[in-house]
Amino acid sequence: MAPTEIVIVLTTAPDDERAEAWARTLVEERLAACVNVHRSMISFYRWKGIVERDAERQVVIKTTRERLPAIEERLRALHPYELPELVVIAADSSDAYGKWVADETS
Repeated sequence: MAPTEIVIVLTTAPDDERAEAWARTLVEERLAACVNVHRSMISFYRWKGIVERDAERQVVIKTTRERLPAIEERLRALHPYELPELVVIAADSSDAYGKWVADETS
């Protein structure tokens, strides 16, 4: 059996309530094995020609590459932003952790 391809998906949430609700939803729906919600941070970015400054929470989603389309669809449905951050990082893991992520997302 080929090893599971683990990915980390990064997104941001505008507040704690939404970030925590998304985390619970993604795990309950088996789209993610684990979701970390970081404390409030300040983000600077250019949007429609204007430099913006907003408080956001970094949301770190551990899942498999196979679940990415479903995660993207679910986040777009939940997210209030016109263009939600969706950055995918391929990750190596131990065999045991990879198996756990695969088991929890299937």
